[in-house]
Formats: sequence, C-alpha cells, structure tokens
Amino acid sequence: MSDNGKVNLLNNRLMKLVIVGHVDHGKSTLVGRLMSDTDSLPTGKLDFVKDICERQGKEFEFAFLLDALEEEQDQGITIDTSQIFFNTKKRRYVIIDAPGHKEFLKNMVTGAANAESALLLIDAFEGIQEQSRRHGYILKLLGLNQVAVVINKMDLVNYDSGVYHKIKSEYTKFLGSMGIEAREFIPVSAKLGVNIAKNSGEIPWYKGPCVLKMLDQFTEKQIPTHLPFRFPVQDVYKFDERRIISGRVESGTVSVGDQVVFSPSNKIGVIKTIEAWSVENQPLEAQASQSIGFTLEEQIFVERGDVATLRSELPIVSTTFDVNVFWMGKRHLDKERTYTLKLTTQEVPCKVVEFKKVVDASTLETLKGQEFLAKNDVAEVTLRTSTPVAFDLFGTVPTTGRFVLVDEYDVCGGGIITTYKANKTDRLRDEVRHRDFHWLKSDIKLEERAYRNGHQSTLILIVGPSGIGKSKLAKSLEKKLFEFNYQSYLLDGRNVALGVSADIGAGHKKQEGEVLRRFGEVAKLFLDAGHVVISTSNIFNQEDHTDLRLLVEPSPVVEVFVADEKEITGDYALKLTLAEVEKEKEAVDEICKYLKNKKILTGHNYSI
Repeated sequence: MSDNGKVNLLNNRLMKLVIVGHVDHGKSTLVGRLMSDTDSLPTGKLDFVKDICERQGKEFEFAFLLDALEEEQDQGITIDTSQIFFNTKKRRYVIIDAPGHKEFLKNMVTGAANAESALLLIDAFEGIQEQSRRHGYILKLLGLNQVAVVINKMDLVNYDSGVYHKIKSEYTKFLGSMGIEAREFIPVSAKLGVNIAKNSGEIPWYKGPCVLKMLDQFTEKQIPTHLPFRFPVQDVYKFDERRIISGRVESGTVSVGDQVVFSPSNKIGVIKTIEAWSVENQPLEAQASQSIGFTLEEQIFVERGDVATLRSELPIVSTTFDVNVFWMGKRHLDKERTYTLKLTTQEVPCKVVEFKKVVDASTLETLKGQEFLAKNDVAEVTLRTSTPVAFDLFGTVPTTGRFVLVDEYDVCGGGIITTYKANKTDRLRDEVRHRDFHWLKSDIKLEERAYRNGHQSTLILIVGPSGIGKSKLAKSLEKKLFEFNYQSYLLDGRNVALGVSADIGAGHKKQEGEVLRRFGEVAKLFLDAGHVVISTSNIFNQEDHTDLRLLVEPSPVVEVFVADEKEITGDYALKLTLAEVEKEKEAVDEICKYLKNKKILTGHNYSI
C-alpha cells in the first residue's frame, strides 16, 4: 500500500462522501482514480483491467474499474459498488454512490444519503449544465455545507486559467444564492491524474489543495448529541410482558428515568430500561446515531410514526407548514392531487394549499403566476396534512425537518421544512398539551371505567339544521342508554353558555374560540369520568369538531348528521334523514347499533 493508503488505524471513523455531476462530466473516472491512487482496489484489479483493454485494443480508462467491479458483483462477489471505500493517511472514506436525483430523494428520510461532504463535478470543456445547478440544489436539501467543486477535464482546455475562473465565478454566484459556499474549486484531469492525489506542475497558477488534500481538510460531522432528543418510533415489539419501543436516536440523548412525550399523540411515559442489541450490559443512556429500544414504566399505546422527545424539548405539531420542495415526478405537483408525505417514520396524506414561489432549478428564475411544479423544478409551497405530524424546522433539527413526497407508489419529491406559523388549532393543541402534562390523574384508568360501565367514554355530536328534531333525538338517545345502565349525559351547548361561559356575550366573534374551548373542557371532565356525552349544539361547525377532538382526546368523537335527504353531505360517522328521525325509536336504535359495531358499547348484554 502506498503512503496515501496508510490509514491511521487510530481513526476508524468513516467519512461519508457523495460525488455528483452532470452525465459524462467524469464522475466514474474520478472515483476510479481515487481508488487507484489510494491503493484501495482489490489486489491485481488495476492490472487485470489494463490487460483486458490491451487485448481488446481499447485505451484504458479509470471508469472501466467501476464497470469491472459491477461485473464481479453480478457474479456474486461481495463488492458493494454503492458503498465504495478508500483510505488516506488521515482517515477512511465511503462514497455514497447515488446515480440520479431519485436515489437521493428516496434516501433523504432514512439518512442513507446523510453525507458529510460532497464533490461536485463540472466539465471544463462543456461548462456549467442544468444538472450541475440541480445537483447544487439537492446538496442544499441534504443539508451539506462541506462542498468542493471539481472542475474536470482541464486537459481539454489546455489548463486555461480563464476557463477555470469563469466557471468558478458563475457557479460561486449560483451556490451563494442558495446559501451554499464551496470550500474550494479544484482544477483537475481525472483521466491523467492531475491534481487528484497530489498537486501537479501542469497547473502552476493554482495554489490550492489537490482533491485528496481537500477531502482531508473536511471535518467529520459532529454526532448531534447537542440537539434536542428526537426518536421516531419504527416499531413496537412484545417480549414476555415487556413492550419494547424501537427506533433510531436521530439527535440528542436520553437516559433511564427521563420523561418522554410521544408526538403527535401527546402520550407521556417514563423510560424504565434502554435495550441495546448484542451488548453484555444494557446501557443507562442512549445518544444520537444509535439504534435502540426502550421500555416504559407504565404501558401506553405507542405506534410507528410517533416521535419521542423529552418534555422540555417538544417538537412542533401541526397540519400546515411551509417547505422548499424539489420535484421529480412525471406528473406535475399541483393542488388537485393528494400525495403521501413521509417524514421520519410518519406517513400521512397531504395536499399543496399554496404555491408561494415556483423556481426553475437550473436558473433560479422565478416562474411568476405558476400554480404547479414541473419535473426538475423547485418551489416554496405550503403543505397541509390530513392529520397532525411532528416535525422541526430544518435549520433546527435537520433529520426531523426533511421529508419526501410520494405520488401513488413513486417517490417524486423531496424537501425541507422552512417556516411555520401557528394557527388557531395549533395554539389550542399547545394549550391541551400543557393541560395534559399537569392533569391530576385519577388512579382509576379509562379502561377500568370502560370495563365497569360497559362502554367507552365517547362524545356524540348530533348536528344538522335547526328545527329538525336533533334535541328530541338526543334526549331519547340519552334515556335509552341510561335504561341499559350506561353512564350517559346530555350536554347542551346552551347550558354551558348559561353557566361557565356566562361572562361571554353572544355574538362576539373574537370569543367564539373561547366558547368552543370551554365547551370542550366541560365535555372532557365528563368523559374523564367515563360517560357517554351527547350534544346537539348548532354553534360549532365541522372545522370546530377537529378542535373538539383535540380537547377530548383520547375519547372518540362520533358525528351524527341529521338533515333532509337532499342535504345529506359531508364526511360523518352516521347520516340520518328527516324521515328516519321522525321514527324516533328506529333512529335511536340505528345510533346504538353503530356504537356497538364500533365497540363503543361493549357490555351489559346489550343487543339491538
């Protein structure tokens, strides 16, 4: 092994390097040259490929080395060409080889593309191409700030410094517009080995480092233990009586005894044990980059997609946020379609609600008035998810601020969350979270009350136009449930207004949110006591019902919509026509049958 290949054995840390560039700008040649000049090739491989080229009458090219390794892989030899390794005196490197945009996007959430440094190739003869600019934007999405630009094929322009400086000036300006600063622009000829492993006399006007020296100047990415604790739940395993919550610590640290909050479900637990694999003694602490499991002192229902955090370092939870997105789909990104957003282990449907700024990624030119995103373009958009997701702004915690978009089954876009402004529902969610943290809990659990009462605590909202018989139906339902020994209570919005909301005058638009909050908090008290709560209030619309769900979690909300047959619209649990409601007993039985089918009514031998 040459001096370049004598790796410092005290430093076994791998630096993850990604090399990107336009087609035919020389990426394969550069990779082959790096492996050859650091003696990182399998023994005899270089001579073997040269011999084949000689026998076939071809001029040897270093790119052929990668082709040869790929052939060996096809024959079952264990050489992973997507993870290419080489060594310098300072450390070991692994090249994350992603041949196209989509490979980057697919890996953005898993962290497989979480490189620490990047080389971006530009052909000196062809100059800056569209792909060169788009790759620059992808590096921004990956959060890379250790980037060197390699201006290859300088031999084709006779090592002209004017060509070099023109490319450097233009591309520096382009990267700067995205907040990226290249550490160095290195003129090279990968084919001839100029400026790869050592500085060459062919370019006397260049005084900077060669490629390998530049790589060794990059600093290893700090393991993000200094950031807030983030643990996306991947799965929950049951062993004996233990439920082990498994995943990867994306940032921060956590210890046995710490109180953790699972978002967006808002459930709270205390870590009892940390479970690590293939270790003699189980640790008392875990930190970023470790894949672990842990158990809780009290069993609570946690599932894939929840994000565990410390109570003092909560993430943002919302359905609406602003993002920068890069689009690679065959179909346009538009407002009409529904997409799947994958963020950590969360997967939820989402839609674009606003195109704030559409940009041509190759020129960064703003496309004014465009309400869609075409392939290879970027945009600043507002996304809205169907259910709340837990996240951070990309500048705060990168791994929980980065996502991909899936159109049907195809990963078509990737992006970062840039800004967030709390709306009414988000502020209410924060209030509920604060309430739940300080709630003085009874020693009697909801499950125990449900077993004793024969039903879950549930909020039933009977909604529809005024004067259609909702109040009479609600009273009949309450009585029927009571007669079968269920804990039922009719909570009319008017009664709440006359009591706990008596200080709020009617018709004050600014106070409508407070009226809703107080009604929900009263309902929450009844539900916490295990009751089925029935309401017929007309002052709340379906958007308000979302807020009511927040206030009364974890109890379910059942919406029963009553209207004339022609007016039966919307997404409700149960829909009853005016004719059905007039048959009071049948309507009540229909509601009870629904509650039984949904296992809300479970006991007392009740049958319809």
